[in-house]
Amino acid sequence: MIDEKTLEKIKPGCTVKVTESFKEGEKKKTSVFKGIVIARKHGKEAGGTFTVRGVIASYGLEKVYPINSPRIEKVEVTPAAKRVRRAKLYYLRDLSAKKIREQLGTN
Repeated sequence: MIDEKTLEKIKPGCTVKVTESFKEGEKKKTSVFKGIVIARKHGKEAGGTFTVRGVIASYGLEKVYPINSPRIEKVEVTPAAKRVRRAKLYYLRDLSAKKIREQLGTN
């Protein structure tokens, strides 16, 4: 579960590291997914989600995380250097990594 302070920091354009746990057989494993938040939907309601886009092995990968999911162990938020002017950053799907850094004002 995500605490309220972290939930307020998750906004489009910020970079996040999401640590999630899952069961594989009888073992409990964790994985970390790092990427840019491109969308936040439904606020703090029960159906609220945020979408994270990351690049793994030169493929763009998007994951949608429910806010109230018990599988999410921890979320580390790095705020963007520049304020974005859109609520949904779907246009980042078509840009290269260099262009994304220019658009968001990150290094």
